[in-house]
Amino acid sequence: MPHPTDIDRADIDHVDIPALLDDLHGSATRLANTLDALTDRQVCEPSALPGWSRGHVITHLARSADAYHWLLTLARTSTEPGPRADAAALDRALREGAERDAAALIADLRGTLDRLFGAARAMPAGRWSTLVSALAGWRHPAWFTLRRAWRELETHHVDLNLGYTPADWPTHYVAWALDDTIASLTARGCPLARIEATDLDRAWTLAPAGPTATGFGHALLAWLCGRGPDTHLGSDLQPPTPPPWPMPPTPGWG
Repeated sequence: MPHPTDIDRADIDHVDIPALLDDLHGSATRLANTLDALTDRQVCEPSALPGWSRGHVITHLARSADAYHWLLTLARTSTEPGPRADAAALDRALREGAERDAAALIADLRGTLDRLFGAARAMPAGRWSTLVSALAGWRHPAWFTLRRAWRELETHHVDLNLGYTPADWPTHYVAWALDDTIASLTARGCPLARIEATDLDRAWTLAPAGPTATGFGHALLAWLCGRGPDTHLGSDLQPPTPPPWPMPPTPGWG
């Protein structure tokens, strides 16, 4: 893959890295609290994702944290820290890893998150603007890796189906994720004209004409990322199918 490149320093000036790391720590702590009482029987039970057990979800989170650690190390050193796992390797790791017992799954996830936080602490301030590439090919600054990890933890915590729901998402996470998701929807076309989050006192215009989706922010976000129903839409509307999640950020970089 191409080596990372630097972009204009102004791109990082509005990003509060310590606050973003605090948010990520908070998500990891809430997830750890949920997993503390997990039993071997529960890890084999279905998650909210079709075809995935809870063991699949936990394994996916661990391998995602590995990928984010890889990207941060690349951004810091300008050298690939070993081979990058491709889609086939990740699929194999998911299938094999999901069969482990609860203790092994939780220890794996805890270790990968610790390594991710260690890589973030080691990152020089001047390297957060370095462009890296997601496995799907789209590029983003290294600091956006933390946002990707934040979204991964919050969304898949819900997918575990262990009592953590979209209503438990932090308000500022919901606000950011709606901004990011709706910007991507607007750029790619969407059969909605407007989205209104009544509890956030926020609204987004996507098109000059068409239906409006209205509801609490967490319910709208859950629907847009395929984790909730469309009951907040009018009964006379045919709601659009949520797009593949997550979408590349808009505007993109590089």
